[in-house]
Amino acid sequence: MIKTNKSKLVMQSVVGQISNPTFSRTPYVISADGEPTVLPSVGGITYNVRIGDLAVGWAADHVEPGVSMMNTEKPLGSWCPNAGLNTLSCIGNEVKVVSGEAKGAKGVVVGKHGGIEHVMVDFAPAVLEKLVVGDKMQVKAYGTGLRLLDYLDDIYVMNISPDLFLKIPVKEKKGVLEFPVTHVVPAAIMGSGIGANHCYSGDYDIQLFDEVLSKKHKLNTLRFGDFVAITDADHSFGRIYKTGAVSVGVIVHSDCVIAGHGPGLMTVLTSGNGNIRPVISKNSNLTTYFKMKKK
Repeated sequence: MIKTNKSKLVMQSVVGQISNPTFSRTPYVISADGEPTVLPSVGGITYNVRIGDLAVGWAADHVEPGVSMMNTEKPLGSWCPNAGLNTLSCIGNEVKVVSGEAKGAKGVVVGKHGGIEHVMVDFAPAVLEKLVVGDKMQVKAYGTGLRLLDYLDDIYVMNISPDLFLKIPVKEKKGVLEFPVTHVVPAAIMGSGIGANHCYSGDYDIQLFDEVLSKKHKLNTLRFGDFVAITDADHSFGRIYKTGAVSVGVIVHSDCVIAGHGPGLMTVLTSGNGNIRPVISKNSNLTTYFKMKKK
């Protein structure tokens, strides 16, 4: 059993509202090959896209699975309630609807999306039919501050509840953690999100524009909720390229047509010294660890 500081973690309530899908005043986005397109994108209640579904091939750009929420309270100086929602919410956290027709229904956090600063929540299809944009949801935020006690100097954990982390069949071998992932991706094709000064919210994108590398790494099979390893990527104190480092994250939004973008990966584990060894497992998806029935 991996030793953690689970017993010392704080659980807090954070609240958000279901966001409306958004567009700029001009709805066009320009694709990487110069084509103007108008496509569904971030926000709202997405009825037919859930974790476990393919994250590639939709007629969409940055689409988010399930329900997207944010906190719309006004910031108080430099203190931002939506940043609190995004930093404290972790995948695996319980979410409860606290207003509207679906009041009392429960879901689970499945990702966070940078830029738009949304938290995504999965609900059963019957619940989705009752939800309305603007409904409030409360997260039992639990996981920020999680540490692995035998790896304090090298391996950092973020954005994942301790209960979910401990369900994943991670193995310890001579100071290295073997972590199951569906794909291993080189840092060379990572795009939007590089340079962020922390990884406790948001994501960064796997570019799919290089057909040779996409085929080599089977990136057309990426699914929402997949655990994916990025080699030569250190996310300890922001996202940097570092030879030998390894980071692991979860796919949180779909592929994109815009240059530099692609399926979004939210960090859950990183080692600047490469003490994470990815092990391919096609079942390493949130649906497996949540024991979800897909439809």
